[in-house]
Amino acid sequence: MAAASNVGTVAALGTAQTLAWASTYYLPAMLAVPMARELGVSTPTVFAAFSVALGVSALIGPWAGRAIDLHGGRPVLMGTSLLFAFGLLALGASQGIWSLFAAWALIGLAMGSGLYEAAFSALVRLYGHGSRNAITGITLIAGFASTVGWPLSALLETHFGWRGACFAWAGLHLLLGLPLNAALPRVAVVAPSDPKKPLDIDAVPQSAFRARTTTALLAFVFATTWFISTAMAAHLPSLLQASGASLAVAVGVGALIGPAQVAGRLLEFGFLRHVHPLLSARLAALGHPLGVVGLLIAGPVLAPLFAVLHGAGNGILTIAKGTLPLVLFGPQGYGARQGWLMLPARVAQALAPFLFGLALVRWGAGALWLSAGLGILALLAIMALPGECTQLAQQVADLQERIAAEERHRQSLEEKHQHARQALEHFRQSTKEQRDQDQRKHEQQVQYLLAELRTVNDTLATKQQEAVHALQDNARLLGDLSRAQGDLHQAQ
Repeated sequence: MAAASNVGTVAALGTAQTLAWASTYYLPAMLAVPMARELGVSTPTVFAAFSVALGVSALIGPWAGRAIDLHGGRPVLMGTSLLFAFGLLALGASQGIWSLFAAWALIGLAMGSGLYEAAFSALVRLYGHGSRNAITGITLIAGFASTVGWPLSALLETHFGWRGACFAWAGLHLLLGLPLNAALPRVAVVAPSDPKKPLDIDAVPQSAFRARTTTALLAFVFATTWFISTAMAAHLPSLLQASGASLAVAVGVGALIGPAQVAGRLLEFGFLRHVHPLLSARLAALGHPLGVVGLLIAGPVLAPLFAVLHGAGNGILTIAKGTLPLVLFGPQGYGARQGWLMLPARVAQALAPFLFGLALVRWGAGALWLSAGLGILALLAIMALPGECTQLAQQVADLQERIAAEERHRQSLEEKHQHARQALEHFRQSTKEQRDQDQRKHEQQVQYLLAELRTVNDTLATKQQEAVHALQDNARLLGDLSRAQGDLHQAQ
């Protein structure tokens, strides 16, 4: 039953994520041109508004993750379904540049609390360390977001215009996305954790310095890989043409990216799930630089290999963005940490199309050396992360430190117990001495009272004898008086 419940949760969340990505991240590619034409702005202006949405999503991410840590993913993701719907309704109703930017900012709030990072956090809140397969599962399903989103947006725009397409996506969020997110299991609300509380025993590292170093390395890896992914998504056809491929070849090769991503995630779900996530991430980070080297050396003939290596690596790295923080830090505080880790990545994602476009204009196909260099730097950063052996060694060191701390605590308790026993013995001795002293004093008082009593008794006996003598004397005197009176009578 538990496995069936997990499958249902992954299916529901994966479908909701497909809808979220298709209706936001992949929306401008199909609707930017008609949107700009009707609103009287340039197409780059529409993409600038989309970049604002990415910036807003970066800022909101840590707080959304914190909310999921405390309340679970269900209420947060249900709220983002409503935000997605309201944002798309506002976008469809926009009449000028200000309302356009405001609508995308509202969509950015939903993106920051309703895309992969939030979904990963929801799964970790539900399954803890056992979330790796579930994370892979939702990325497998949501990997078809562009496959669904681009043709559906184009179809809706053809029949109902770009405004009708936005309204239709908003309706799907209310009719499909909201019930799917509402189907997620409920979790108990937890109180905010003590920041000084030790991390999970399976997490590494625990020292403040190592934690900061690992966080910085992960943030760098996520930022560079998202920069590369977004730059390729925006400029791949132009890059391939600059390397000598025809437009038809460039389009055909670009179409391989999506299937390669899904293939990479299937590889992660099948074979690579039996190895440490760091090994998967290292292999994935190597994909783009190897593809670039082959493409720039051999030319368009190896363009399909480049697409496969880049796509598969990007697909696995998407999963690594969810699994690496889990395996390195544990599930405690995962959502908030994930939000902070992805903040630089969101900024890099927003800047990638513009910055890499400048490099493409200046260097042509040579701009790929820039992305390859960033990929190698990301690989080196992943190599610097604590691996499984380092993790086990750190866990042993942490356990030894905890044992030493417990031993110190035990010794402290024994010392306190000894002091307490000494104090109790001193109290007992003092009490005994006081009791003996009181007893001696009491005995002395009793002896004194007994002596006084004897004295009083002796005095009383003496007085009684004197009284008897006095009575005898009185009786004699009375006898003498009586005889004298008798003699007097006779004399008369």
